[in-house]
Amino acid sequence: MPAVIEEVAKVSFERVGMHSHIKGLGLDENGRAKFIADGMVGQVKAREAAGIAVELIKRGKLAGKGILLVGPTGSGKTAIAMGIARELGEDVPFVQIAGSEIYSAEVNKTEFLKQAMRRAIGVRISEERKVYEGEVKKIEIRRTRHPFNPYVEIPESVIITLRTRDDEKTIRAGREIAYQLMELGVEEGDVIQIDAETGKVSKVGTTKEEEGLFFKRKVSLPSGPVLKIKEFTYTVTLHDLDVANARGNIFGLLFSTGAEISDDVRRRVDETVKSWIEEGRATLVPGVLFIDEVHMLDIEAFSFLARAMESELAPILILATNRGRTKIRGTDIEAPHGIPVDMLDRLLIINTEPYKKEEIREIVKIRAREEKIEVSEEAIEYLAELGEKTSLRYAVQLLAPASVLAKGGRVEREHVEKAKEYFADLRRSIEFVEKLEGMLS
Repeated sequence: MPAVIEEVAKVSFERVGMHSHIKGLGLDENGRAKFIADGMVGQVKAREAAGIAVELIKRGKLAGKGILLVGPTGSGKTAIAMGIARELGEDVPFVQIAGSEIYSAEVNKTEFLKQAMRRAIGVRISEERKVYEGEVKKIEIRRTRHPFNPYVEIPESVIITLRTRDDEKTIRAGREIAYQLMELGVEEGDVIQIDAETGKVSKVGTTKEEEGLFFKRKVSLPSGPVLKIKEFTYTVTLHDLDVANARGNIFGLLFSTGAEISDDVRRRVDETVKSWIEEGRATLVPGVLFIDEVHMLDIEAFSFLARAMESELAPILILATNRGRTKIRGTDIEAPHGIPVDMLDRLLIINTEPYKKEEIREIVKIRAREEKIEVSEEAIEYLAELGEKTSLRYAVQLLAPASVLAKGGRVEREHVEKAKEYFADLRRSIEFVEKLEGMLS
């Protein structure tokens, strides 16, 4: 069923993920890490190592191998994995899962891993289509309550005004397009394309001046009509094509049934994609599959991954753990990081270190800017001190409640102190419970 797009007569959404500010690894032309760049701060050695890994990937020298990020919790492992994906290209798929997820999925663990790997492989398709193209002059996401969770809001529709040098149109679109706009982080000043038939959204760049921390490709304001016929390039994943092929509907890509997909369907999709590539209609875009808490995987999952890494259609595999020596799940064998030695031999290991106070200070500034929260210098300094004593995540998490206490105004130190009273860090929480246990005994 085609996406619903409706032009309306002329008459801000906010969704910020924990790593939405990451735009790359922040390296200069010599591969040296800048202290602050592309949303990254500090972790100089790890970022430079990741830059070398990116170069190996681009040269095709990392086939059959992977990357293992090892460091304490909150030391930027996910940020570095996302930075690698961003360095490879704006539309490179980045799929993040946790090792524990494979045991709570509706499908068996090897099927879950197969689907995750195929979600991390993109197919870039170019064809002439009717598209809406222009600079976002105004965007309004309309929300409704989630049908199964009244505490969560989900997008219901979007009204968006696009303009070019010669034209301006306001269009209304449904939930599917609203989701895509949110996922891409589209905001006023961005130049986007929307496929008029399928509703596929692509972000071209921004007309706004570069702000230094958040890299976006600078583009000029498009000319001509907003609705036009032009070559439209978009990226779908192999999993998208698997689902569509299993249903017999190429446009029914957005919602998976959670059911297993047969190997016969995947084989047909692979053959089709290969023929598209040979005809010059498409190119393959290997993405990144990031598995956090990799020590939670069992011996069967590791065996599957080791075999899958050697496939000709395999994404770049990045694993992360904060464990030292621990048992491989499903066995009585202890191994470094809980990973079988034959799997470790395939991995380049990068260590991440705890953030220092000056690094935490800059990260807090970045997160405040990304979440559009005005914070005083005194409050930032206090959050940096808290982050050094507790954790980076705790300092960043206090930003939102402090903003609520400031009633949307500038966050001062007193607001952070109040938020700290309401929400305990890990050490205070443990001390509280131990004190209670002592009273009871």
